[in-house]
Amino acid sequence: MMNNSLSINIKSRKTLQTIIFNASAFLFIFLVPAISHLIMLPVYYIEPMRLMLILMLLHTTRSNAYIIALTLPAFSFLLSGHPVPPKMMLITTELTLNVFLFFFFVNKIKSVPAALITSVVGSKVIYYLVKLVLINAAILSTGLVGIPIYMQIIMLLLFTGYAFIAIKKKQ
Repeated sequence: MMNNSLSINIKSRKTLQTIIFNASAFLFIFLVPAISHLIMLPVYYIEPMRLMLILMLLHTTRSNAYIIALTLPAFSFLLSGHPVPPKMMLITTELTLNVFLFFFFVNKIKSVPAALITSVVGSKVIYYLVKLVLINAAILSTGLVGIPIYMQIIMLLLFTGYAFIAIKKKQ
């Protein structure tokens, strides 16, 4: 009898953790424009949607990571009108591909940090190839690179460092 109540408590704790992570992700995305204006820095340089997605990948379930990947861009668009619908779809595709690649590579190479790097780089390559096609087709009227590449590399290194720390704490 005691084992059943213990498993229920663990499941409830995991559910509560997922709810808190999701609420935090949506709240953060909601506040990014205000934070940017308040501190007068381009907060989008830290890739807030990817940051939230990586937290979900490392601390919640696969299905929850997919839910966040599929909903954060639409949530941002509904609240702020940004990103525009074609870019919203592109970002949704990129984040969803990031989740897929992450779990694919975790199973193949058995290293969370390596899977994280590989999945982010892979999803970004596809993102930029599709974005180039959309720009050339005049569907998007933006530059190819919005966040400087050096900032993307810095953020990837920070995300990977966090993944190392998170994995060490779990062990």
